[in-house]
Amino acid sequence: MKLSRPLIPKYARLPLLAALIINCLTYWATRLLTRGAVHYDLTLALDDCIPFVPAFIVIYILAYVQWVVGYIVISRESPERCYRVMSGEILSKLVCFVFFLALPTVMVRPEVTGRDLFSRLTALIYALDAPDNLFPSIHCAESWICFRGTLGSKSIPRWYKVSMLLLTLLVFASVVLVKQHVAADILGGLMVAELGQLLAARLGLGRIFQKLNARRLGDTL
Repeated sequence: MKLSRPLIPKYARLPLLAALIINCLTYWATRLLTRGAVHYDLTLALDDCIPFVPAFIVIYILAYVQWVVGYIVISRESPERCYRVMSGEILSKLVCFVFFLALPTVMVRPEVTGRDLFSRLTALIYALDAPDNLFPSIHCAESWICFRGTLGSKSIPRWYKVSMLLLTLLVFASVVLVKQHVAADILGGLMVAELGQLLAARLGLGRIFQKLNARRLGDTL
């Protein structure tokens, strides 16, 4: 990756913007559409055994940084990888959209009584993020794609791939340890992320961005 290039190459701007828009629609629009609908609690006995550990809110919040860095790194690697991974990311969000409408979910979160920094951060996240739209976990899907999108790349260093994998696994743990999700949501997020990447590769959905950029940017790519 050449440092002389802009942080976000011109060819990557449309895919990244499209992914952001679809993400917002999936997360926020479905909440409006399912307002008043019956919501289901997928909590299992396993979830009751998982402790509440507010300190993991740091990892939960760090995931947002992972996504920004992860998608920029993937997008800078090559137009082909950018188009393929981001089209798969968008497809996974559309699958989430269907799930959020067809199977609205909710969970009961614990009362945050601590006064330490971690507890205060957890209480803030609780206030900003309602406990619905849980299955599949977008948090887990995003982090997995940031790791998976690096596989097969020869220019992305091994240490970065390993770091992304470790951080992703910590994110998986964080969503249940801070009681933002239940265990089933992790599996759901992993499955939709894999499904999106698989179908995007099989169907060649990346060509959509390739054609759109060819018309929009022409020789300036």
